[in-house]
This record gives sequence, C-alpha cells and structure tokens, in this order.
Amino acid sequence: MSNAVIRVLVGSNNPVKKGAAMKAFAKAFPTRAIHCEEISAPSNVADQPMNEADTKLGSQNRATFCAHSDSKQQFDYYVAMEGGVDSFSEGPATFAYVTIRDQQGRIVTGRSANLPLPRKVYSRLEQGEELAHVMDDLFNDQNIRQKGGAIGIFTNQIETRERVYMQALILALAPYLHEEIYQ
Repeated sequence: MSNAVIRVLVGSNNPVKKGAAMKAFAKAFPTRAIHCEEISAPSNVADQPMNEADTKLGSQNRATFCAHSDSKQQFDYYVAMEGGVDSFSEGPATFAYVTIRDQQGRIVTGRSANLPLPRKVYSRLEQGEELAHVMDDLFNDQNIRQKGGAIGIFTNQIETRERVYMQALILALAPYLHEEIYQ
C-alpha cells in the first residue's frame, strides 16, 4: 500500500465524531498519515432517531451527502455516525450506526453496542426530547454529546461515545483492510 495520505470526510461538525474517525483510521492504517475534515451533513431523519432503521438510514444519508459534496474527489473515504435509541426485549437502549463509503461507491455500514437507558430517560425521548438534552438536564451539564455522551456518564467514563464510535468504525473498516477476501 502506498504511503499517500488517507483523506477522510466526516459528516458532522461534532468533534467527538471527527475524533472517532481520525483515531479509527489511524489504528486501521498505522503506516499511513490520516487527514480528517468535517462537514455538516443532514441525516434526513429525526434529530433523535427512535428506531434502528432510522438510525441506520441517518448514518447512510450523511455519508452519501459527504460523497456527493466532494465534487473534486479530494477524499478517499466518507464517514458518518448516527446515534439513536430503540426499545428492545431487554429494554430501551442507545446505540449508533456508522457508515463508511469510498470513492468507488462501496458502502459498509456497522453498528455499535447497546447502552441500556433508564426507563425515565426513554420516556422523555418518546415525548420528543433529544437524548443529549435529557442527559444535560439530568446531570446538570451542558453539551454532553460533545464530551463522553450518555455512554461516558452511565459508565463513569470507563467508556466514552468517541471510543464506542471508534470501535464500530474499525469493525466497519474490515472489508477495506481485506478487500481481496471481501470481494
């Protein structure tokens, strides 16, 4: 593989998402320099996706927007992450979908692990609030989404939103790391 810089366009201005993409690509391609930029990309789903299908679609929409906005094809990969919630047989949980798209139009979508949510948090989400705002209110903080997120708060910072997104992205990169086997 050449030593050229890998250029990644992330479909969010959230530094947590850009950081997750930067770190995931750096781990996946340790001998390559990684250049990451961000762009505000619409998800075209609700601000707080309430099911897996909308969360996945939001991630894919953001990655597609990134690819279509790169008319000069300056980037090698287009990356997006979308956090969502759903109610499962085990109870309500938050999770994320990640999408990686390349210049050839190949798309890989992955998913993070679930973080169980308290029923009282999920009830507020069902009333139309966003998880980030509910968490800010419950923990008397501001902009938790750009810090450790609900994941950081509920795990006492043992895990963070950035690391969970990073892990999901690394797993989604597998087909790009072993193209000869995945084709």
